[in-house]
This record gives sequence, C-alpha cells and structure tokens, in this order.
Amino acid sequence: MGNRSQAARDAATVEIIFALVSALLAAAAVFGLVVAPALVFDLSGGPRHALLLVATTLAPVVFVVRLVRVLWRWRDAVRSGVYEPGGPHDRPAYHHRPDA
Repeated sequence: MGNRSQAARDAATVEIIFALVSALLAAAAVFGLVVAPALVFDLSGGPRHALLLVATTLAPVVFVVRLVRVLWRWRDAVRSGVYEPGGPHDRPAYHHRPDA
C-alpha cells in the first residue's frame, strides 16, 4: 500500500463511502422528482413512459457526476495540501497542559 499511513487510508475509505452514499441519494432524489408528476397526476401511457425513460436515464448520470465530483475535489484537496489525512486536525481536540 505504499507509504500511506493508516489515517490516510481511513480517510480515503470514509471519503469513498461518503461519495457513494451522497451520489446514491442525489440519483434517488432526481429519479423521484422526475417520476413524481406521473404519480401525482396519475399519468398513463406516453407521458408516464416518457417520464420513466427520462428518470432512468438521468439518475445514473447524476450518480456518476456526483461520485466523480466528490472524489476529484477530495483528491485535489489532498494534493494541494489543504487537507492532510493524519495531520494535526485529525487528532482529538484537547489541549495538553504540561504543568498539570
């Protein structure tokens, strides 16, 4: 696994899971919003089929775009040094008092 620390590997795992879950939710929301008029207005035939076709085409596109966007932004943040897995911000937020 190269020279990455356990914290860096854990951060990558968390980011991948976040990307997958947020992409799934975004795709489900788009699918639901596109199909909703067919259900609310009780459409049938051509209009219903058209909305289902648009929803089943658009939802996977939204899923892939969201997934790639989240992972690219995270990769760019790591490469630019804005985010450093295992850095000081990953440690517990407490202050050690040497005189205590």
